[in-house]
Amino acid sequence: MIKIKVKKLRPDVLMPQYSHPGDAGMDMYNMGDDIMLKPLTRALLPTGLKVAVPLGYELQVRPRSGMALKKGLTVLNTPGTIDSGYRGEVGIIIYNSSGTEDALIKKGDRIAQIVLKKVEEIEWQEVEDLDDTSRSEGGFGSTGHR
Repeated sequence: MIKIKVKKLRPDVLMPQYSHPGDAGMDMYNMGDDIMLKPLTRALLPTGLKVAVPLGYELQVRPRSGMALKKGLTVLNTPGTIDSGYRGEVGIIIYNSSGTEDALIKKGDRIAQIVLKKVEEIEWQEVEDLDDTSRSEGGFGSTGHR
C-alpha cells in the first residue's frame, strides 16, 4: 500500500474512498456548489483536495460507469492525469453528453474515480530501422470487422 499526502482545503471536504473491497478506483466528490449542467456543456468541479503524488506515479481520473449510463455524464479528458509535481487543487472536468437533458450535480455527489498508476520514464533511442511485425504499418481498421 502506498501512502499519499493529501490536504483538505476545507473541513467539510470528503476524502476519496473505495466503495467495495477490491475496487481499483476511489470515488471523488464534487465539493463545490450544486450545479445544473446543460446539455453538451462541461464544467470544472472542485474536489477540495490537494495531493502529493509520489515520484514515479500518477493518479488517473476516470469516469464513473453509473453516471455515464444513467445521466450521460463523463470525465471529458479521460483519463485525466494528476502528475507527481502538481500541487494545486484537484479539479474534475465533467461533460454532459446528453443532447436534451440537464444534469444536476450536487455538492457531495460522486463525480469520478481515481486510480494510482506506476509511470515509467522514457529515454528515446533513435534508430535507422524498426523490427518487422505481422501488423507492420496496418492502422485503423486493418484487422477487419469481425
